[in-house]
Amino acid sequence: MSERVTDDLRAVDIPLRDGRSVRVRPIRPDDEGPLLAFLASMDPDDRYLRFFSGGVNLAAVAARAVAVDGRERFGLVAVAADDRTILGHGCAVRSAPGATEAEVAFAVDERLRGEGIATAMLAHLAQAAGDAGVQWLTAFVLPRNGAMIDVFRESGLRPTVWAGPDELNVRMPAALGAEALEAFDRRDGEAAAAAVAHVLAPASVAVIGASDRPGSIGGAVLRNIVAAGFAGRLHAVNPRRPAIAGVTAVAALREIAEPVELAVIAIPARGVVRAAEECARHGVRALVVISDGFGEAGAAGRRRQHALVTVCRRSGMRLVGPNCLGVMSTDPAVRLDASFAPRRPPPGRVAFLSQSGALAIAAVDTARERDLGLSSFVSVGDKADLSGNDFLAYWERDPRTSVVLLYLESFGNPRKFARVARRVARAKPIVVVKGGRSTAGLQAAGSHTGALLSGSDATVQALFEQAGVIPTDTLGELFDVATLLTDQPPPAGPRVGIVTNGGGLGILCADACAAAGLDVVALPSRLQRRLRRGVARGAALRNPIDLLAAATPEDFEHAIAAVGTSASVDAVIAIYVPPMVSDPGSIAGAIRRGAGAADVPVAAVMAMADPPRDQLAEGEMRVPSFRLPENAAQAVARAARYGAWRALAPDVEDGVEGETGRAAAVIAGALARGTPAKVESNREGWLDPEEVAALLDAYGIARPQQRIASSARQAVLAAREIGFPVALKAVAPGLVHRTDAGAVTTGLGSAAAVEREAADMRRRLGRDGLHAGGFLVQAMAPPGVEMLVGVVADPTFGPVVACAAGGTSAELLGDSAIRLTPLGRRRAGEMVRSLRTFPLLDGYRGAPRCDTDALVDLIVRLAALADAHPEIAEIECNPVMAGPGGALAVDARARVRPAPPRLPEPALRPA
Repeated sequence: MSERVTDDLRAVDIPLRDGRSVRVRPIRPDDEGPLLAFLASMDPDDRYLRFFSGGVNLAAVAARAVAVDGRERFGLVAVAADDRTILGHGCAVRSAPGATEAEVAFAVDERLRGEGIATAMLAHLAQAAGDAGVQWLTAFVLPRNGAMIDVFRESGLRPTVWAGPDELNVRMPAALGAEALEAFDRRDGEAAAAAVAHVLAPASVAVIGASDRPGSIGGAVLRNIVAAGFAGRLHAVNPRRPAIAGVTAVAALREIAEPVELAVIAIPARGVVRAAEECARHGVRALVVISDGFGEAGAAGRRRQHALVTVCRRSGMRLVGPNCLGVMSTDPAVRLDASFAPRRPPPGRVAFLSQSGALAIAAVDTARERDLGLSSFVSVGDKADLSGNDFLAYWERDPRTSVVLLYLESFGNPRKFARVARRVARAKPIVVVKGGRSTAGLQAAGSHTGALLSGSDATVQALFEQAGVIPTDTLGELFDVATLLTDQPPPAGPRVGIVTNGGGLGILCADACAAAGLDVVALPSRLQRRLRRGVARGAALRNPIDLLAAATPEDFEHAIAAVGTSASVDAVIAIYVPPMVSDPGSIAGAIRRGAGAADVPVAAVMAMADPPRDQLAEGEMRVPSFRLPENAAQAVARAARYGAWRALAPDVEDGVEGETGRAAAVIAGALARGTPAKVESNREGWLDPEEVAALLDAYGIARPQQRIASSARQAVLAAREIGFPVALKAVAPGLVHRTDAGAVTTGLGSAAAVEREAADMRRRLGRDGLHAGGFLVQAMAPPGVEMLVGVVADPTFGPVVACAAGGTSAELLGDSAIRLTPLGRRRAGEMVRSLRTFPLLDGYRGAPRCDTDALVDLIVRLAALADAHPEIAEIECNPVMAGPGGALAVDARARVRPAPPRLPEPALRPA
């Protein structure tokens, strides 16, 4: 499946491998002169590689290049900051009018080769040409043009290359499938990491707005940089002071004689854009804008932010903020604290990103209190440019970072976040606390699916689950999980052994483990015999293991090592309550030694005000410490779910071969039927039953045989053709939930029953102001379990898939599973098995088992249909009758509207 984008090419900024950005836009008629100048400036050998000739008529080439129409001929240019100087050109031209093949070709300024411009233009052209009906891209390349061959091979488009008489022939699909998106994400990751390096590892920093005035934020930033011992060169910009905090000050950035890699701007908002323009002229690579008064400050602030981002885009600078706390790096080779936080965290292996400055200050304090060291810290504020995706790419490559913590309030591109996070989480845990979870979710349409999703954070949780992200509910839980995973690997499963010298706390821990989804397993007799040989008489050796209050260090060490090497558990929680007769430091050392011998992760609960953390850590062996057993249990449970996710191979997206052209024609016809305003406002756009059936058929979704009848008499004829008994359903404009309106009757076993019910149904609807213009006559489905499968297009997250107990009780039961597209068979199977009502499908109380594979197949196909056609606002099959013989979509409805515009990939967010 491909991720569709808007039909037209768009002007966007793309990230370059060196961290800068450049604008790529559709070619225009007024580009003919600049393009001719660009082609004429090319090295003769480069021109030969592009045109296979040294004597090509460049004026004619430029004239043809600007003659684009967006259907047969497509063209892009990469431009400099003036929007006129051309740095690269790419085109795609159909081999013949209406042909399914188009030839592509590219030329890039030699100074920018290898930065990814041709690769990005190839992706954009593939998406635009594909939307116009082109299925294949072709290219002809001279054998010695290895750089161009590399562009095609590294695109992820799976090119086929073969040798012709004088050139190499290249052919590849004009669709960005999962492999191509992964390839572009890797390239984007390189560019993002390079951009972030200018922020977190700069060789030089200038603070614009540095001041010695009390309460000055710029002054606080400068003092923090000085106090942290920044390893690079530091400059202060203040027109009224010769020096601040021991740093020589200049009146303006242009007075600094050397390059400045990072500029921190802390001045009133009205002067920020002008300061950014000066930074651009000076060649600054990145900005951290502390100042507020931008996107968070109403319409005027949004205009100011747009102007700021525009300056950055035109110059290639990257931006953190505005309205942020700043950034920190504890790397001893950097030692940067470009923030106005009152305290610094200790150095360590945890990276932290926050959208909230106030929460960021609290997080730094919490890290200090817990002695949890940070590798780097970023407050992104309004995240007008660099976002969580970019910093994830940097931390993925940072050897000093082993765990990533995120506080998020919103997503810029959640589908890309899912892809990036899924890749990063394979190697490094990502722990998230999401703010704003209580706000209304999807403003749903008219389907049961929308009602199941509305007003919850189910979509966000589905995103996290599919991406392998560890969700937490509070800042405390965030740091609990970080404390565990910084020092211990994730558990391989849910089995837990509890070792304690306090029976009551052991019981509470067991209860907390069970509530969190962990399994406090019974210990085998052989393990109990081994335990008995090394602990005090009278110790309780079931799970929890109660070593008694006077347990010695030797008791703890022996018990932890024995349980941790028994292969009976996946994690050990050791709980210590300090009595008068034992030394907490000695017990902590014993816990550490036992953990060192164990084959599974160990967490300690030290139920005391000042735990001996130093004794829990020695060399490479560090045991995480918690104050209460509930905290440890919750952290272990979340880490265990992450460990289970990481142990699974990545889900493979199933290649559902739908008839996309047939489905697209149905959708286009429905959209043409309604006025755009009414379709957009949800007053129109509902497909009629024949159209819905055509969509299902196009993607191989099984349904009962059915006929449309315009009268009671025709309904009888249709019933005879299908065979009795039948179901009768009214077809009326504005009728969505037929059952609620009394517009469905099942089990009609005779012609008389059908004719009588059709007349009665028409009268019932008429009393409610509805006109039954016809009837849907349908074969009765075999008996089974009623399920609901639906997809709703979320404006931020894209298609969201729901599976639930179906029929009229769908919303009442609220038993649903949510996933995002693209959806593979394994995740779809997880949806079905996660339902509380799954036992009904699995032979509950002797009932025949349903064909759950068929249900999973239906879910995957419906998800593929919605993913391939972004015009689908919602589509729902309810009920789906699941039985031993398969799964049938007994009733279905769908609503369409014009596809929302999407940025082509790769691209930075617009200003």
